[in-house]
Amino acid sequence: MKQTLDITSRPKMRLGEIERLIRRKRIVVPPLSRSTLLRMCEDGTFETAGDSPTKFGWLVFEDSFLKWVRELDGCEPPPKPAGRAPRSGARNK
Repeated sequence: MKQTLDITSRPKMRLGEIERLIRRKRIVVPPLSRSTLLRMCEDGTFETAGDSPTKFGWLVFEDSFLKWVRELDGCEPPPKPAGRAPRSGARNK
């Protein structure tokens, strides 16, 4: 009987790959410094695997990086400020 290994994992990119893509695709010119990218990992701009570098360095979720790029282009609205959420079931009259 053949068993398949079902691993569903979000793709992650090393910070060096993000640096290379920013430079190669000219996403931001001049490219962001390594220290700026590190700060973006630490402050939550990029969603990362864990809250500190792994043994491979910072691992940034690919979809998080792509979302950031789209936000630069104005394609996605910035996150809404934290506030009270409307009560469920509430109706406007």
